[in-house]
Amino acid sequence: FQDQAMMKTMSGGNCNLNVPAKNSYRMVVLGASRVGKSSIVSRFLNGRFEDQYTPTIEDFHRKVYNIRGDMYQLDILDTSGNHPFPAMRRLSILTGDVFILVFSLDNRESFDEVKRLQKQILEVKSCLKNKTKESADLPMVICGNKNDHSEIFRKVRSDEGENLVSSDENCAYFEVSAKKNTNVDEMFYVLFSMAKLPHEMSPALHRKISIQYGDTFQQKSFRMRRVKDMDAYGMISPFARRPSVNSDLKYIKSKVLREGQSREREKCTIQ
Repeated sequence: FQDQAMMKTMSGGNCNLNVPAKNSYRMVVLGASRVGKSSIVSRFLNGRFEDQYTPTIEDFHRKVYNIRGDMYQLDILDTSGNHPFPAMRRLSILTGDVFILVFSLDNRESFDEVKRLQKQILEVKSCLKNKTKESADLPMVICGNKNDHSEIFRKVRSDEGENLVSSDENCAYFEVSAKKNTNVDEMFYVLFSMAKLPHEMSPALHRKISIQYGDTFQQKSFRMRRVKDMDAYGMISPFARRPSVNSDLKYIKSKVLREGQSREREKCTIQ
C-alpha cells in the first residue's frame, strides 16, 4: 500500500533509505510523568543521561540499520506522561509493534498507571487483532526505573512487577537505572528477542556511524560483501518526523481492509 510504504521511507539531506515494510517496526514508550521514559530512550540512542528534566509532549526518533546487508528501521515514539490527548495515545498503541511501559520504583502511582496502560494495550490490540486476524505476539517490557535509589525510597516490590508479566511469555520485567545505565542494554536485548528482531539492533551490539556516512547503507558493494565480513551498523536519522495522524489512520485502515473485513463491522474506536 502506498500509505504504508510512505511510512517506511526515511529521507533527509543526501541520505534516502527505503526499508522493506516487513523490516520496519515502531517501539512505543509509555508511562507517567517523571519516571524516566526519555532518559531510557536517550540511553538507547546516544548512551547518554540528561540530568535536567524536560517534560515530553511527544518525541519521535528513527534509527536505521544495515544488518548483514538487510535494511531495518526502528521508529521510537516517546509519549507524554500527561496524556493530554487520549485519542492520540490510543492511536500510538494501535500502530505500535513493541512496547516499553515505564514506572518509577519510588512512586506507587506510576506503577498503578503502568497496570492501567498494560490493560489498555491488551484491549486495544486485541480489538485490532480480531479485525485483521493477525496471530502476531505482543512483545512488551515493564520497566521499573531508578533502581539506583536507596531501598528506603522503594514503593514497589520486585515481586509486584514480576506478577504483571508472569502469565505472558512475551512480556518481561526489568528493574533498571537510566542514570547509572544498569540493565538498560539487557532490557532492550530481551525485548528485541521477544519481537524476533535481529539481536544486533540492541544498543550494545552494533557500531554507531554518523550521518555523513549514511551512503554506506546504500552502496551495492557494501550490501554484497560476504556475510562473514559484515558487521551491524546503526544510524540515527536527524531529520525524521513523526508520520501524520492521517497517515497512521490510513495505515491502520489498510491493515483491516486488506484482510477483507467489512467496513460495516464494529470499529476499533480511537476516541
